Amino acid sequence: MKTEEIINYRRGGFNWPVLIFMVIFHAIAATAIFNFTWGGLGVAVFLWWVAGSLGIGMGYHRLLTHRGFKTPKWIEYFLTICGTLAIEGGPIAWVATHRIHHRYSDQEGDPHSPKHGFWWAHMGWILEGHSLHREVDATSRYAVDLAKDPFHVWLTRWHFVPQLVVAAILYAAGGWNFVLWGIFVRVVFSWHVTWFVNSAAHVWGGRRFVTRDDSRNNWWVALLAHGEGWHNNHHAHPAAARHGIVWYEIDVNWYGIWVLSKLGLAKDIRLMEVPKKKQTVNSPVPIEEAA
Repeated sequence: MKTEEIINYRRGGFNWPVLIFMVIFHAIAATAIFNFTWGGLGVAVFLWWVAGSLGIGMGYHRLLTHRGFKTPKWIEYFLTICGTLAIEGGPIAWVATHRIHHRYSDQEGDPHSPKHGFWWAHMGWILEGHSLHREVDATSRYAVDLAKDPFHVWLTRWHFVPQLVVAAILYAAGGWNFVLWGIFVRVVFSWHVTWFVNSAAHVWGGRRFVTRDDSRNNWWVALLAHGEGWHNNHHAHPAAARHGIVWYEIDVNWYGIWVLSKLGLAKDIRLMEVPKKKQTVNSPVPIEEAA
């Protein structure tokens, strides 16, 4: 691939609409302390799995970004819709961001490296700087495959619609309490889980592979993020559909892909081998590999 323009993500200033939106979302979620119900908690946990595992982990990340496995289009679209429920943006922007992260991981051009501070890697890059939602022309080339699909283009523009549908269903089923827990609490929790992959999993944990970045295998991030915390494994072999490569590395997202394969709904699954000793993986990850 030709040399890419490196975007300076730290020159944009506060993204005030996003900042206000997130402050309001966090404030509403905090009121759940005074409105606890077991039903609301159950809804939140279920949708945390739907949006976080089926949607972000299996759909946005391992399928759309890295093409670690193949599925029928209707499964791909279903997983992508689940991903929109995390309110982390539409599929094209999310995939472009993550592919750029792998291309420049912990180097100049990485949208969210802890080398610019833990806060920046966790959420500062969203509240400040240039997010990909404001750099559409400069970053569209990183998700050309998705930009050719009318469904992904439409869903990227209207990614908030599935959330509104779910909110309406929750309100009809359990009133405001279900909306509070199933949308606000669940989304805020999931945001921070995803951001811990960018921050904590590049700071704390072990390194099975010697990679050119600071990626780590972090067990507690893996538990919260359905397996995404085995981040050093992932950065060493980005296209692999399984991140937890030994029995004690719990990887819920992989279990979901495995189930799909047994049902005949996932094929051409890409896997990594367990190294007998620490391996060095220093070569940059080309964008073409992900696409």
